[in-house]
Amino acid sequence: MKKPVIGLTPAHAIENDSVSLMPTYIRAVENAGGVPVIFPLELSVENLTVLANLCQGFIFTGGPDPHPFLWGEDIHKGCGPISVKRDQMELSLLSIAMEQKKPILGICRGAQLINIGLGGDIYQDIDSQYHAVFPIAHHQPLPPTSTSHHIDVREGSLLEEISGTNGRIQVNSNHHQAIRKLAPNMVVGGIAPDGLIEEIERKDYPFLIGVQWHPEYLCETDNTSRNLFRRFVEVCAS
Repeated sequence: MKKPVIGLTPAHAIENDSVSLMPTYIRAVENAGGVPVIFPLELSVENLTVLANLCQGFIFTGGPDPHPFLWGEDIHKGCGPISVKRDQMELSLLSIAMEQKKPILGICRGAQLINIGLGGDIYQDIDSQYHAVFPIAHHQPLPPTSTSHHIDVREGSLLEEISGTNGRIQVNSNHHQAIRKLAPNMVVGGIAPDGLIEEIERKDYPFLIGVQWHPEYLCETDNTSRNLFRRFVEVCAS
């Protein structure tokens, strides 16, 4: 199998305008058989397209909160740091990637950004905007290599196929925002016990999945997380 080139979106430290990426993403892609490439943050759409042409798939990574203006809301007092530069770049890349019909994987913020870009929205702050009978610690008091809650996997979903179960899987959790209104043509493949959406996917697309947890930290110990990256890279290589 020829190794596919996978483009990854970077983190943006707004306090000093620097970009970076946690090495866990790089390891996860390499171990799955892909060649990871970190995208610059500031590129013209023309040059972003040129770079995208060199990739066989894209991962939209975790990070700060998307700007609520993207779905027509003012900033809630519970909203966190925002990178407008990153929002703009990732929305442009999402449009380019989908026009090219290339595989897409969104992780945490990445899943939320994909949902927003395709016409959905998110809770700006779970604690103040979403009320469950038994609130789950979506910002877990454990290292990211540990799991903290379950997800109910929906029958017939791609997540079911990847995980090998239509029952429950264990995930880690480190987020204070979550998908609220699902974007058109997207479906839910996994739900947390408190009802929050944990996985979205699109049936009429070669491969488009967004997960709310961080599988890049669990690849060495968790079959679902490992299989997620493997399947993504396999589809990119085909």
